[in-house]
Amino acid sequence: MASLITTKAMMSYHHVLSSTRITTLCSDKAIDINQQSKTKLQISHRLFSRRAISAAVINSASPAPEKETVEDERRCHVAWTSVQQEKWEGELTVQGKIPTWLNGTYLRNGPGLWNIGDHDFRHLFDGYSTLVKLEFNDGRLFSGHRLLESDAYKAAKKHKKLCYREFSETPKPSRSNPFSGVGEIVKLFSGESLTDNANTGVIRLGDGRVMCLTETQKGSILVDHDTLETIGKFEYDDVLCDHMIHSAHPIVTETEMWTLIPDLVKPGYRVVRMEAGSNKRKVVGRVKCRSGSWGPGWVHSFAVTENYVLIPEMPLRYSVRNLLRAEPTPLYKFEWCPNDGAFVHVMSKLTGEIVASVEVPAYVTFHFINAYEEDENGEGKATVIIADCCEHNADTRILDMLRLHTLRSSHGDDVLPDARIGRFRIPLDGSKYGKLETAVEAEKHGRAMDMCSINPLYLGLKYRYLYACGAKRPCNFPNALSKVDIVEKKVKIWHEHGIIPSEPFFVPRPGATQEDDGVVISIVSEENGGSYAILLDGSSFEEIARANFPYGLPYGLHGCWIPKH
Repeated sequence: MASLITTKAMMSYHHVLSSTRITTLCSDKAIDINQQSKTKLQISHRLFSRRAISAAVINSASPAPEKETVEDERRCHVAWTSVQQEKWEGELTVQGKIPTWLNGTYLRNGPGLWNIGDHDFRHLFDGYSTLVKLEFNDGRLFSGHRLLESDAYKAAKKHKKLCYREFSETPKPSRSNPFSGVGEIVKLFSGESLTDNANTGVIRLGDGRVMCLTETQKGSILVDHDTLETIGKFEYDDVLCDHMIHSAHPIVTETEMWTLIPDLVKPGYRVVRMEAGSNKRKVVGRVKCRSGSWGPGWVHSFAVTENYVLIPEMPLRYSVRNLLRAEPTPLYKFEWCPNDGAFVHVMSKLTGEIVASVEVPAYVTFHFINAYEEDENGEGKATVIIADCCEHNADTRILDMLRLHTLRSSHGDDVLPDARIGRFRIPLDGSKYGKLETAVEAEKHGRAMDMCSINPLYLGLKYRYLYACGAKRPCNFPNALSKVDIVEKKVKIWHEHGIIPSEPFFVPRPGATQEDDGVVISIVSEENGGSYAILLDGSSFEEIARANFPYGLPYGLHGCWIPKH
């Protein structure tokens, strides 16, 4: 297939790329461009074709892009448009100064391709995984991106159609086979039709292996963090894969990994641990759901302290009925069951014993921030657990607000549902009830709060600072970066007009003694069609450096840091 593209708008900026390699998305032939000198990029402004599956070029003699055929995507923000090439790599020109101690690679994962053949995906979470890297090396910055070679992506590319179940998408049954619908049900409950499109997060295990993840266990895929090449499936050496799903956000340290495995047959959760260097998960304990609903609550993430694992049981629950629907409901594979109650369970890491199980006000959260133990009596024993999360005021509308049509058509409208830092107080004295309060006045961060990070040295410990995506209203999506001091209840905001920033990721300075001594990394998509990497000082929250990409990058989700040594 002949390829077409223009690189996206960088405000007529001049870029320096060294040894740039670009590969087209649908062509078998790579376009290799080795530059020994500065090259001016001829930038096309605004219109961004998604139907034209294409590769970035570095000359103005290339064919013009096809006109967009979907009305609400003609002038949409680059954050919600597909990457226009399967892979790219090169050096970025840095404005400002990268700290000399910052040597390593930041990896970001997220959906980056929202159409296949003539089929356009409907939801942000449906897109095929696209890895982006920022490699910091003695003040220089090398970057690249690459689509993850999951079975789901490879099958879609080969057959030019959706072949696996994504978040809101289901493969169309065969019209020629009247029994194909029955076959799809069998494939669903066997896990065969579930996607391995690992488009949610990327983690570095304690032994150095790098793995992309989503909520299906088969979507655990190893990658090479230098080349971004797909290595292959992470093969778990245990019998827990028959449960098919797990939390998309395991807790990872240098010595171990903790995760939750929901049980859809006997509603509950297995809490499992895997040692660094091992592929075998061991069940530490099991929690039985307290509600009367058929399905367990959704567990996209959870939290740990030094001695405990916190298991959230939200009223937003897995629903077999909705899983079987050909067309999604506004809650997709979930259902909202507030009358069944909301709970938080606490399990001992050492024994697997449930030490607390409390009812709390209804809540909706994608992401827990951190948790820690407190001794309120001063007797040397924890009496309460504090757990913070990005909480959406028990408003499930946030799921449907992430439809691509909504994101593309409502840019600039103030339609983003409110969110806050929700703080759970979970007593360890046998009480039946816990509390859920607002940790910091939500107006201070624009009533938006998600995609958070902390200093990793404070994981499970009492902490003071968090970094997250907030908002400058009006907006339909978080459009600012926030530093929150949860002790002093103060918020610093970084914002530029027309941007959509991804998760602000904190990297501590080696040897630092202050919690916020480090840098914050984010990748920003611009309204004008460009994108850039931004570095902010972790303390002042002021810009240190930035580097423009030679093309527009879509919005991404979660990342990890891989030290150079």
